[in-house]
Amino acid sequence: MHPYLTPELPGTGGVIKETQEDFAVTEMPLYLPQGDGEHTYAEIEKRGMTTLEAIRRLSRHLGIAEREVGYAGMKDARGVTRQTLSFPRVDPDRLLSVSLAGIRVLSAVCHRNKLKPGHLAGNRFTIRVRDVAENALKKAEAVVAVLSARGVPNYFGLQRYGSLGNSHLIGKELVRGDFKAAADALMGNPATIRDEQWRSAVEAYHRGDFQASLEMLPGHCRTERELVARLLKRPEAHGKALESVSPRLKKLYLSAYQSYLFDRVLGKRLNTIDTVMDGDLAFRHDNGACFIVEDAAAEAERTEKFEISPSGPMFGCKMKLPGGAPLSMELDELNAEGISLNAFNLPGGLRMEGERRPLRVPLGDIAIEADDDGLLLRFSLPKGAYATSVLREIMKGAPGPWTAGR
Repeated sequence: MHPYLTPELPGTGGVIKETQEDFAVTEMPLYLPQGDGEHTYAEIEKRGMTTLEAIRRLSRHLGIAEREVGYAGMKDARGVTRQTLSFPRVDPDRLLSVSLAGIRVLSAVCHRNKLKPGHLAGNRFTIRVRDVAENALKKAEAVVAVLSARGVPNYFGLQRYGSLGNSHLIGKELVRGDFKAAADALMGNPATIRDEQWRSAVEAYHRGDFQASLEMLPGHCRTERELVARLLKRPEAHGKALESVSPRLKKLYLSAYQSYLFDRVLGKRLNTIDTVMDGDLAFRHDNGACFIVEDAAAEAERTEKFEISPSGPMFGCKMKLPGGAPLSMELDELNAEGISLNAFNLPGGLRMEGERRPLRVPLGDIAIEADDDGLLLRFSLPKGAYATSVLREIMKGAPGPWTAGR
């Protein structure tokens, strides 16, 4: 569990996402469609499905390839989410007439370019927290006062590590080039699996009984089934077996490992999250650029105004390193893992170049109400930040059995 920024303040407790309406998120666009061009930007409202599933259903309905549909951010399956997708050569009126279960098209306007990942300013959240403790409003307001002043710790959190909590472990072994360990991590730890048949299948795998494992693995475990099927033919060829895993999934595992290392660095710097140090690569919130801090005292005012923040590493083979004490902290993490930046220079289209990420983000438009059902929270975060980072500080515990979108 990552450390809290407000450990001395009591949490509200409670649960979220008991109903779809308990969690609503709306994308804040980076720009608006201009009204002409071959792409149509459609704002959709979806319920009970991921962004990729919504794209799948809409592209099938419209008769276009999924890869041609653009999106700015990924959203979870649970909750009511509004986001914009772009469709090439599809008339706006045709999109407005779409009728699909769980999907509503709210608007459709033409634009000149395809929507790309990251083309959003942030997200607005409306979240219901139920079954809260006494004096929940007062407790929440005390935490929010600190988050508003110092910033929200920009953790990725547990949602980045997959349903079995193993995505980052797979990524780690891919970076290290240990294919057997990567395959073992992909199959997962039986202790984390509730389904009895699935757990038995993974236990059989770890015993080396690939035939029994394949027979028992549930149908939804497509990646695991293909991996085990290949190992059944060539039991020692773990590298070859991993070729069955799609590059997209491998990139996801590698990204999860980057996120895990970032969260570790953030945890160590949490007490100075609102202070830059000499040698820091400071993140500019107005344009996302970074610069080396040569005189921390001279930058203190800009930090206090939330113009800049210290950044942390999304490690990669081309990532720019800080200097001074921040460099020592980041190198300590790499050394503890037994890897170098160049280890992320992987073949087969899996090269991870790395980037910098702010250690904190501003909490915007915050409003809290209390009623008979608990607390109603409204706030906004910039792109790439997670609502769970706010909720865990307020609630002081896991925000719930499923997680908030980006």
